[in-house]
Amino acid sequence: MKRFLLFFFIGLLSLALLIVALTFYGLGLRPEIEARFEGQRWSLPAVVYARPLELYVGQPMTPQMLEDELLLSGYRQENPPKSEGSYQRRGMTVQVVSRGFHFPSGFEPSKSVNLTFSSEGVAAIIASEGGDPLDLFRLDPARIGSFHPTAHEDRIVVTYKEIPPLFIKTLLAVEDKKFFSHPGVSPLAILRAFLANIRAGSTVQGGSTITQQLVKNLFLSNERTASRKFREAIMAVLLDAKYSKQDILATYVNEVFLGQDGNRAIHGFALAGQYFFHRVLADLSSAQIATLVGLVKGPSLYDPLRHPEKSLERRRVVLAQMAEAGLISQDELVAAHQEPLLDTDLQRDGFNRFPAFLDLVRRQLPSQFQEEDLKTNGLQIMTTLDPRLQFKLETNVHDAVTRLEKRGKRPEIEAAAIITNRDNGEVLAIAGGKEPVRQGFNRVLSARRQIGSLFKPVVYLTALENDRTLGSPVDDLAVNLPTSQGVWSPENFDHREHGRVALYRAMANSWNLATINLGMDIGLKKIIAVAERLGFPRQIAPLPSILLGAVEMTPFEVAQMYQTMAADGFYTPLRAINTVMAADHSLLSQYGLTVEQRFDPATIFLIDFALQRVVAEGTASSLLRGKLADQHLAGKTGTTNDLRDAWFAGFSGDHLLVVWLGRDDNKSVGLTGSSGALPVWERIMTDIGASPLILTAPEHVIWRRIDTETLAAIGADNGQSALLPFRVGTEPRIEEAVAPPETQAATTPIPADKNDVAQPAATPERKPQPPAIQQKKGFFDTMRGWFQ
Repeated sequence: MKRFLLFFFIGLLSLALLIVALTFYGLGLRPEIEARFEGQRWSLPAVVYARPLELYVGQPMTPQMLEDELLLSGYRQENPPKSEGSYQRRGMTVQVVSRGFHFPSGFEPSKSVNLTFSSEGVAAIIASEGGDPLDLFRLDPARIGSFHPTAHEDRIVVTYKEIPPLFIKTLLAVEDKKFFSHPGVSPLAILRAFLANIRAGSTVQGGSTITQQLVKNLFLSNERTASRKFREAIMAVLLDAKYSKQDILATYVNEVFLGQDGNRAIHGFALAGQYFFHRVLADLSSAQIATLVGLVKGPSLYDPLRHPEKSLERRRVVLAQMAEAGLISQDELVAAHQEPLLDTDLQRDGFNRFPAFLDLVRRQLPSQFQEEDLKTNGLQIMTTLDPRLQFKLETNVHDAVTRLEKRGKRPEIEAAAIITNRDNGEVLAIAGGKEPVRQGFNRVLSARRQIGSLFKPVVYLTALENDRTLGSPVDDLAVNLPTSQGVWSPENFDHREHGRVALYRAMANSWNLATINLGMDIGLKKIIAVAERLGFPRQIAPLPSILLGAVEMTPFEVAQMYQTMAADGFYTPLRAINTVMAADHSLLSQYGLTVEQRFDPATIFLIDFALQRVVAEGTASSLLRGKLADQHLAGKTGTTNDLRDAWFAGFSGDHLLVVWLGRDDNKSVGLTGSSGALPVWERIMTDIGASPLILTAPEHVIWRRIDTETLAAIGADNGQSALLPFRVGTEPRIEEAVAPPETQAATTPIPADKNDVAQPAATPERKPQPPAIQQKKGFFDTMRGWFQ
């Protein structure tokens, strides 16, 4: 009896000591658990969104264009569409169910609408319920990227209330049946798994509860040791004692690793549902829930994209468990087995596929957002990127460069391109190289290359500000300029001199000698000042060679200069960001349109007219042989010494596009602006859709016809004349004035001579008519009035 009491006392004392030891051990672990659970549980990356697509009656769009946009934004086809993020197209009608989204202006719930199209665009927008017509329908923007922390984890955080009951019950039926009754660990489950593994001779069953799995994911490593399992069990008990079951389960749903998308780790069921099925959790079918829950056992092994057969097999197992638990009926089980694994065609979405654009976003974020903010605080960045234009830009750049390399046996050609909105300076698409998806050197922002003749419009714009006109005589004659390295004797590309020519013809044909003589007469300092006003941010050395483009610029900087010319002389900084919101959707920063009038509208009208002549009769006239012939486009070619760089910068009625081709080692690419960059530019502009560029003639512009040989003003077409615009007071004198422009929009290019466009014969009784100029007031016409 005494021995029994002794052993009992020793056992009781040992148990007490064990409890004390475990208590102190647990107390040591509590701060670590509380710090993670009561602080910020995850480092939430900043999420970057494209611009939202806004649809309105009369908008020029086709059903195919809308469908392309929907697919790029992760929408899926349903028949009929019922859940968020679904659509159905039937001929000229598209039914769309949008996703609810927190816009800067507030939350916009999901809407179901029917859109009817005509040959002219959107004909009607009707609410599916009620049949009320809508003036505007806004789609939620596509997620195009994120700025990840070092771990590259990504997730969409949901609350417990946002998790569907069927999803919770399925997860618990498969992973932890006793979740709501055990204290964080399940001794019976551990024993059951131990015996099963002994019988199988390998690990075939786990005994960890959901709480233990969460502890392992949040606090511990994946090593299989007894000490790690012991620590896991203690922390699971502490976690269960401190926090509610609902909080633990919601944390698990957001934390669990479920797959890999490149270097991005897919964490949480909400993001996995978007990634695999383009659905929110509430819209998942029973089969899709089974697929996602089945991933917990092996995210790589049962990945439905990489291993569809194994994923189907795992789905069948989970569906059987759902039926056994009474979560679905036998009929629902049969229907779920028949459901395809993925109910939407695999479409390339825009997530983290635009490294060059994301690079621009990161650079343009204001100083108030530190690097840590971008990687941990879950900022939501609304940008200007147009997904449809971006994909078209990428495809055309890659395909065009591939053809050029094969055709001319020119290896290692690189490219860069940028598209902006002509009206407001929003950056719509960027290709940082011929492989735009590949991360690395962003040539749009970082490749400083000489721009060649792209600089010439700066020279001619300066001349027009200094008492020259489009008809002013310019000498295209040889010139010898002394420099520190000897005498500089430049030549024209065709090695010819063209004598005295009209200023507009000198620019249209990109004649070097005329440009140098004009530029030296005006003065280099004035020309440099104009380049700065156009938006070039760095200093330019006052050397004669700058007149022919010996100035290094990035494609982005070129786009900024041409943006000012395309926008009627209004300087609008190119921008990629509209707003920045916090993780709770509160507005942090808003980037409005910044506008500054830097040039007289009449002078800009003249230089834009001259840029149109580059296309109509100059170095870009090959555009008249293609589908863009009737769009009255404006632009300029550029080529540098030894054919190292090929450029074209130009604009339509709505878009500005800059294209550069070259080699990273600065060796010759063997292409000019006309033979290299211009065809690529044409393919892109044709694919994205170019609206006609109909210039609005400002006040104080008058038209005169000049003889292109004598440069004298004449009253009627003599077979070698051109009709040119002049600022009032600078026009050449003729006996009879030309009538003012008509008010209807121009439908043909402005003629340079009778061979350009057929002209009716002039008679003494009828005055020569200038080209019809559109008088409709647009965005910049309204703004121009603010500054007058």
